[in-house]
Amino acid sequence: MANPFTISFGRQPLQFISRPVETNEIIETFEQDPPSNQVFMLTGVRGSGKTVMMTDIAKAFSRREDWIVVELSPERDMLTALAAKLCSRPELFALFVEAKLNFSLLGFGVEVKNTAPISDIESALSRMLGVIRTAGKKLLVTVDEAVNNANVRVFASSFQIFLRQEHPVFLLMTGLYDNLYNLQNEKTLTFLFRAPKITMGPLNLTAVRKQYADIFGISLREAGEMADLTMGYPFAFQVLGYLFWNSRNEKQLADILPEYDRYLEEYVYSKIWSELSETDRKVIMVMAKTHKTKVAEIREALSMEPEKFSVYRERLRRKGVIDTSRYGAVAFALPRFDVFVKMQME
Repeated sequence: MANPFTISFGRQPLQFISRPVETNEIIETFEQDPPSNQVFMLTGVRGSGKTVMMTDIAKAFSRREDWIVVELSPERDMLTALAAKLCSRPELFALFVEAKLNFSLLGFGVEVKNTAPISDIESALSRMLGVIRTAGKKLLVTVDEAVNNANVRVFASSFQIFLRQEHPVFLLMTGLYDNLYNLQNEKTLTFLFRAPKITMGPLNLTAVRKQYADIFGISLREAGEMADLTMGYPFAFQVLGYLFWNSRNEKQLADILPEYDRYLEEYVYSKIWSELSETDRKVIMVMAKTHKTKVAEIREALSMEPEKFSVYRERLRRKGVIDTSRYGAVAFALPRFDVFVKMQME
């Protein structure tokens, strides 16, 4: 049997732990009549399961006859790509032809005699969405790793118009916190600022433990040790499972920790570290070196005023590096990140 775990980003692994609360919240909201929200954003640190959850939701809707699901890349002309993908579906193409929509000037569709061709892509999509609405269908657009670039801004601006026109369109985007924050704060995209944003927290450790126990046929105590090593971080769940599967009957859990640390460093932690400011790094180096968790003690070690520390604490929380859920205390949110930080200090 092939290894059921994966260390590749961007695809749904064979073994993953679902997030039923957040998933159902989005699905049930989109299914409402009328829906209270037609846009959701999924954010979190790299490897936090954003793409997996988005894929899970997209699959749920694609199985329904009255839903159309289209995935778009933020690195392409998203409006043209959406129109082309809608036209490439035979059942929709037939409806567009029946409605006498002439898209010949845009490079797709067929020329309809005695019908003026549509030359504007936004107008073309609005007409398509009108046909989709008349047919009793809804459209879900998914965008993975959205960024604040021209393609996304133009698409979001048009999407805002489609919403005002009361078209049955829905948008699910994933992205790093800073990328989505910058996009939401564009003055012309205020509807994105109001869109619900779900931050991907850690997986349920009980579910992680059970899955490890079932897959490897080990005791709950052993599986619990593995689960604790992941801290519920989805990518760590995959990496540790991947390594343990490959080394079964040959190595103990402790023996694969150096390789576990190396995978976390090369795939995620080095990138996170490169995106931190000098002061961000000073804060977490003090945490790693002193093992202090109380805010007051960390500030004292840094000789930093409360107001300034609050800024960096919030920055690191948004980047998914630290956990601030305990009043007056902070802790690392990523497994063995303190080990990685100490290596950078050396």
